[in-house]
Amino acid sequence: MNTQEVATRLVELCRQGENMQALKELYDQNIVSKEMPGMPNEVTSGIDAVIRKSEDWHASVEEYHGGEISEPVIAENHFSCAMKMDCTFKEQGRMQIEEVCVYQVNDGKITEEQFFYSMPNE
Repeated sequence: MNTQEVATRLVELCRQGENMQALKELYDQNIVSKEMPGMPNEVTSGIDAVIRKSEDWHASVEEYHGGEISEPVIAENHFSCAMKMDCTFKEQGRMQIEEVCVYQVNDGKITEEQFFYSMPNE
């Protein structure tokens, strides 16, 4: 798949709530995932660790109220999407989160992802 096809498939799976399927189908074995500096799991490497990180995040959500993902913007082997989520977390209460997600694609797989966001004031 080229970058456009990977991006389109990622958006499709996320809109269906199939985020774990996206990881298994579209991510490279050596994926590097980056959160904002100082956040837990700031840099996570390898598909197994990234899957665990995602499972841990989902386990921290008490209730998912909704969300959306934009159409992807493509630039050669990179693409970005804006995501919005409205979740109640077990330890932190309800939060509305907005982030920009940037992905790098090589040989038809996502090899790097980075998330940019501000945490809501507590």
